[in-house]
Amino acid sequence: MTASTLKLTPLNAAHREMGARMVDFGGWDMPLHYGSQLDEHHRVRRDCAMFDVSHMLAIDVRGAGSRDLLASVLANDVGRLQVPGRALYSCLLNPAGGVIDDLIAYFCGGDWFRLVVNAGSADKDHAWLVAQRDMRAPEVGIAARRDLAIIAVQGPNARARVYDALPGSRAAGEKLVYFSAAHIDDTMLARTGYTGEDGFEIVLPAVSAIGLWQRLRAQGVAPAGLAARDTLRLEAGMNLYGQDMDESTTPLETGLAWTVDLRAPRDFIGKSALQNARPQRHALGLVLQDKGVMRGHQQVVTAHGTGEITSGGYGPTLDRSIALARVPLAVMPGDEVEVVVRAKRLRARAVKPPFVRHGKVLV
Repeated sequence: MTASTLKLTPLNAAHREMGARMVDFGGWDMPLHYGSQLDEHHRVRRDCAMFDVSHMLAIDVRGAGSRDLLASVLANDVGRLQVPGRALYSCLLNPAGGVIDDLIAYFCGGDWFRLVVNAGSADKDHAWLVAQRDMRAPEVGIAARRDLAIIAVQGPNARARVYDALPGSRAAGEKLVYFSAAHIDDTMLARTGYTGEDGFEIVLPAVSAIGLWQRLRAQGVAPAGLAARDTLRLEAGMNLYGQDMDESTTPLETGLAWTVDLRAPRDFIGKSALQNARPQRHALGLVLQDKGVMRGHQQVVTAHGTGEITSGGYGPTLDRSIALARVPLAVMPGDEVEVVVRAKRLRARAVKPPFVRHGKVLV
């Protein structure tokens, strides 16, 4: 895809003005870093930084049948969202139990829900939801909100900086528990994130994005790019769609069994497949003991058979290589395994993710 055909977020000009290294990320022109990926990573762990995640898509689901529709398409129990503002992490599944995408569902009140889905799956997700709506609840409205932007501010000082940059946010933000949101006029302030740190994801009109970005800069919040976002989420043990799960894998194999509601009588797409599934592998973290770097698709050799790394790299907070992997069910945290890196077998230790949370190394 040529630079002229890439999709642009409302903050594209700001990234270029700040000297960001721009890359093609799933058809979007996005900042990889602004000079030093490591500095950006550590800034989030120790202070705070902001990310442009406007390539992700907010999808509003409204109408009298919206809750019932979501109950049939989300693997997690949307019935838990009874208080306006509460949020839920869930997967969309195909009939075989494979993961179409993972998302956050926000209950905005009444018959209004907002889903925030991944950029690479956004068009597919929207089309799939519309098709399910047409079959199950044609009265429900489904709107892809490309008129909105999303800025994530993450780190131990994130909330205080947002309060100073976004009028009215302090009163709303101080009441928010983790995984909840509040509306301030036309802006949604969500206490969610993808880094393992506290902070907010702010969904606001695209025309207002530059103004908020500049006010955050004035408060000393530096930007961070996709590279730091990836190392942060890896340390936090958070899956990346397309690497750690996809339509060929189920939540039971990818560390997301906790997001699947199999106990309630409610039926949902993929439920029967998961009830009959007999997974042979599960997801664990790996910490490399030898020198080297683990990467996706490398083979994991264990006493119980082989597995595969799904995401791997250098963890700046731990100062060593870490990975997420699918390994035989008999492999448990604490077990020693080997990873084939450039035809050599390197020693690694299996652990239960996350590796880092709220700035603290947990493994």
